[in-house]
Amino acid sequence: MPGSAPRPLLFLDVDGPLIPFGPRPGPYPAYPVDAAHGAGGNPLLARIAPRHGARIAALPCEPVWATTWGEDANTWISPILGLPPLPVLDEPEPSVTDDQDARAGRHWKTRALVARAAGRPFAWVDDEITAADRSWVAGHHCAPALLHRVDPAIGLTDGDWTALARWLRDPH
Repeated sequence: MPGSAPRPLLFLDVDGPLIPFGPRPGPYPAYPVDAAHGAGGNPLLARIAPRHGARIAALPCEPVWATTWGEDANTWISPILGLPPLPVLDEPEPSVTDDQDARAGRHWKTRALVARAAGRPFAWVDDEITAADRSWVAGHHCAPALLHRVDPAIGLTDGDWTALARWLRDPH
C-alpha cells in the first residue's frame, strides 16, 4: 500500500521469553525437538514451545532477534518455531557508553534497538527490562514503544501474546 507506514518492529529476546529458566516450582515444560531441526547439543532448546512460532508470525509486525544468540537464533531457534531466518540486532562493539549504561541500570540492547528502530514504533520483549530502560527509550525515541518484560521462570504466556497483539495492532 503506497504511503502506508512500515509495520512496527518486534525485538524478541530468547533466554527468558522463549526459553524459560531460573527458579520455579516443578519441572520446565519440554517439547520434542524434531531431528530435522536438531538441538545443537543444547538441551535448553527443548523448552521452546513450537506454537510460539505461529504466534510470532501472526503478529502485525516485523520480528527481529534481540538476543545474545545472534545469528545462532536463526540456525537453532527459527527452525523449531517454523519461522524463516529473521533479522538480528547485532550486539554493539564495546564503547564508553557501555559503562554509562551499566551504571545507570540500562541494558546493552536499549541504545542498539532504539538506533535500529530509527523512529519506527517497536515492541521489545525481554526478561531484563528495567525502569532505566523505559526512561531512556521514552527520552530518546520519538515513536511509540512498548517495553514488555517477561518472567524468565515462566516465559511467554497467553496474556503476554494478547498484550503484544493488542499493542502492535495500534501502537499509537
